[in-house]
Amino acid sequence: MNILIAPDSFKHSLSAAMVARHLKEGLLSVEPSWNISCQPMADGGEGTVDVIIETLGGEIVKKKVSGPLLDPVDSYYGILSDKKTAIIEMALASGIELLKQEELDPWLTTTYGTGELIADAMDKGCTKIIIGLGGSATNDGGTGMARALGAEFLDDEGAEVNHGGGYLGKIKNINLTNLDPRVTNCEIIAATDVKNPLTGEKGASIIYAPQKGANTLMAEKLDKFMKRYAETVEEI
Repeated sequence: MNILIAPDSFKHSLSAAMVARHLKEGLLSVEPSWNISCQPMADGGEGTVDVIIETLGGEIVKKKVSGPLLDPVDSYYGILSDKKTAIIEMALASGIELLKQEELDPWLTTTYGTGELIADAMDKGCTKIIIGLGGSATNDGGTGMARALGAEFLDDEGAEVNHGGGYLGKIKNINLTNLDPRVTNCEIIAATDVKNPLTGEKGASIIYAPQKGANTLMAEKLDKFMKRYAETVEEI
């Protein structure tokens, strides 16, 4: 009998590769003659970099970046064998698993570290970047990521707004004067398995902020701030 094992990761427990290995060992303990192949899967969340690099070939690049609360964390990303395509996983720089349960707070957490990985990939000559969006601890609309690449988010008095989803509503102007010019020549692809709109009852904040530490009231406020931020972006 031929058997293909193609699991995703078990969140907060086992990587996709570990799940596949344990399932294979269990099946072979029942019938050693079975021909079993393993192909770990990923959905843009935890394990995406490892699965893609293992499948397509390439190298892992280690990088210390700013974590979800700006504390330094050891992270990494992948560069495919074409030397031009980077695979970046938000979970490895701005992810839930980088924080303790009591530290989860989408009001404050930032995607800044993900932006630092993008900058490093461009430093190494990458012009195509695929970003797995799953597993993040953040609700900042990507503003932290953009800050790491030179963008400035200003309030109505011209002062820089704090990091985090709780401050999106204070943004009145976005200064792109110092944005890394390489961004405009870089193809950036978001990898995700969901189709939620940005705001509203099925939006990012209402549906996913509770997973990142928000209660119902905070999620509603984050949704309101996200909508206000989106309106600011459209006006600019």
